[in-house]
Amino acid sequence: MDEATSKRFVFLASDASGFTCRRVVYAALDQFSSTDVKTRLFSEIRSGDQINQIIREAVRVDGIIVYTFVSPDMRTKITELGRLNGVPTVDIMGPLLSRLSDLLEISPLAKPGLRNQLDADYFNRMEAIDYTIKHDDGLGLATLKEAEAVLIGVSRTTKTPVSIYLSYRGWKVANIPVIPQMGLPSELTPIDPGRVIALTIKPTRLAIIRMERQKKLSQASLGDYVDPDRIKCEINDAFRLYRQHNYTVVNVTNKSIEETATEVMRILYQNTSITKGRIL
Repeated sequence: MDEATSKRFVFLASDASGFTCRRVVYAALDQFSSTDVKTRLFSEIRSGDQINQIIREAVRVDGIIVYTFVSPDMRTKITELGRLNGVPTVDIMGPLLSRLSDLLEISPLAKPGLRNQLDADYFNRMEAIDYTIKHDDGLGLATLKEAEAVLIGVSRTTKTPVSIYLSYRGWKVANIPVIPQMGLPSELTPIDPGRVIALTIKPTRLAIIRMERQKKLSQASLGDYVDPDRIKCEINDAFRLYRQHNYTVVNVTNKSIEETATEVMRILYQNTSITKGRIL
């Protein structure tokens, strides 16, 4: 108890990581810099036994408890035990949840850790986007094995926009161009064929798309790149390559980016049982 007489103790209790509780308490303690205050965090508190342990510790050092519990039962229990044992308790989350419930006329989910889950989802999505950008158009082949999905196809078959769309839903995607008479990179050989999606398109549609690109680039001619007969041969050669490697083929003719991405996600789930984003 000598320790208790020389310091003040604030216990932080949370049914999740305690990040919110810690941020609020530390911000408040900045106003009491002249006082020697020690804090201790108790996270992932989900049972009455855990609450009893915190109460006993607070009694021992004459401390107070600041808590963030989304469960009404847990808030009631720690408040009652604090009152019975002479331990002051401060509820950070309860009043806010009650007020929001009144204003929004709905009940809170009462699920701990939702904010942390969203934060994790956010960082996973950012990581996927970063990976996808670094593996666009055949880049980053040295780390191709880390891709959760690989899109291949001849030029202008929407590989890049579909890859970016998928990355926003958490997929690490690499896309590789299929170049006439060049074959596929050797790094693709060990990749599970179930994770490789080959995009194809009708030659007439691809010819229109490439002609539009030529106009935008203000170039007089792109040669074989926009020649209808060469485009047909290019697509047919690529299709034979896909069949040779047993890759699933998706026809993107007249499909939006969202439609193609949704079909790709369905196929990936069927082939790998990995599901991310929203599969309709």
